[in-house]
Amino acid sequence: MDQPEPAAVAPGAGPTGLAPDTQEFLKALGSPTRQRIMMLFSKGAELSVGEVAERTGISQATASQQLTLLRRGRIVTSRRDGKSVYYRADRDGAVAALAELQSYLMTCC
Repeated sequence: MDQPEPAAVAPGAGPTGLAPDTQEFLKALGSPTRQRIMMLFSKGAELSVGEVAERTGISQATASQQLTLLRRGRIVTSRRDGKSVYYRADRDGAVAALAELQSYLMTCC
């Protein structure tokens, strides 16, 4: 009986066939709150945790947690300026994750 050929997976891919970074990317986009936060970064906006919290109506602690997940998912990047941390969209990270996801989907589906 013929055995199916194993699917090609990306280098560093995890058990699902996706690289851990891409898994974090998908997880980061899975929350409506994080999706709302991402809309704040349109047109190159750069915001502090406090500004994100204020504009989305969530606590600073929650905003910080959500931004950490977005940073892990390569959707935002951060920079420190004194005591403040500023976030902005990470276009290069998102494009890389989307390219890996597209390659995976073209292979598996």
